[in-house]
Amino acid sequence: MPRKHTSMAPAVILRVTALLRFILLVAGAATATATAARFSRVFSFGDSLTDTGNLVLLPAGRDVPERRLPYGQTFFHRATGRASDGRIAIDFIAEALELPRLKPYLAGEGADGFRHGANFAVGGATARDAGFFQRRGLRSVPVSLATEMGWFKELLPLLASSCPQEQRKITASSLFFVGEMGGNDYLNAIFQNRTLDEAKTFVPGIIDAIRSSLTELVGVGAKTVLVQGMLPIGCEPRVLELFKLKHGRSTGGDGDYDADTGCLTSFNELAEQHNRVLTAALDELRRAHPGTAIVYADLYRAVTDIAVSPRRYGFGGEPLFACCGGGGGPYNVRLAARCGDEGTAACGEPSEYVSWDGIHYTEAANRVIARGIVEGRYTVPPISLSVSSSD
Repeated sequence: MPRKHTSMAPAVILRVTALLRFILLVAGAATATATAARFSRVFSFGDSLTDTGNLVLLPAGRDVPERRLPYGQTFFHRATGRASDGRIAIDFIAEALELPRLKPYLAGEGADGFRHGANFAVGGATARDAGFFQRRGLRSVPVSLATEMGWFKELLPLLASSCPQEQRKITASSLFFVGEMGGNDYLNAIFQNRTLDEAKTFVPGIIDAIRSSLTELVGVGAKTVLVQGMLPIGCEPRVLELFKLKHGRSTGGDGDYDADTGCLTSFNELAEQHNRVLTAALDELRRAHPGTAIVYADLYRAVTDIAVSPRRYGFGGEPLFACCGGGGGPYNVRLAARCGDEGTAACGEPSEYVSWDGIHYTEAANRVIARGIVEGRYTVPPISLSVSSSD
């Protein structure tokens, strides 16, 4: 589709800033570099991009599409609660560390079932608590990052018999993965007819919530924390479709669309603002806690690199077209229907698509994103993880 050229300057500035931070951190890179042999466990937090099955175990997940096929069709051949046709990024990261895929904490398997870590992420989870949204008349899943942290603090004593020294041995030898958080905070506003300007006011509080949780992890002895930044919201097919319906266009118009990606510039500017404030907070935490490797994972760049050159990464030529949808048009999205609903259908070859359902990524895209993280191409400072040979 024709696209009006717009400047990529904010993204370039973000990348240069990340490079400068890396240069300043080189002296400490030895302590910040992670190796696969170090990690006996992975503990992960986040939302639907990281959830391996917690949401479907909650009342809020009673009727979500992740409970049924075609979710899970590619790898598991059944629905597992993952928001994808197959594996998600945290699955590939665990495989790279030669650890089992993480079990959802709410599966309640007891300490023995979490010997290699646990996944606390919940689809729909927000960085801010439910009260924040209630006060603004917004609906939300009643799980926040603080809720997930509370679950972790409940589990840790069970893994170490309430012995503080043993608990710190566990946390020191574990990788803590804090997946993208804040996306649902913004989308709750965007999809409930609030303005983008209002969503932007959420940024400081969201980053404060993330900073607070990271401080808690360091406090219990975490030595390696991988923190994922915000995804490019303006590249999400459902967001693009919402904008098209509101404004009556899907091309051009007042610099709405980036010329290189076709993504919405104003929505991506929100993501870039989030990532600038987040990386500044991580810098502060590194200075305050030099004994802990706090690593930024640049999800924004991982996704926009694919959007700019999809064929380079093995995808078809329409990276903004959802595999599973029913809307046709430029994004194959119908806002009133979700993947798996009547009138929707999955594409024949999900591996050729970046977007699975208009919000979440296909297994193929998740593999590319995870590989970029474990190889250190999208991390600051660089990390070094052994990518497993598993497909």
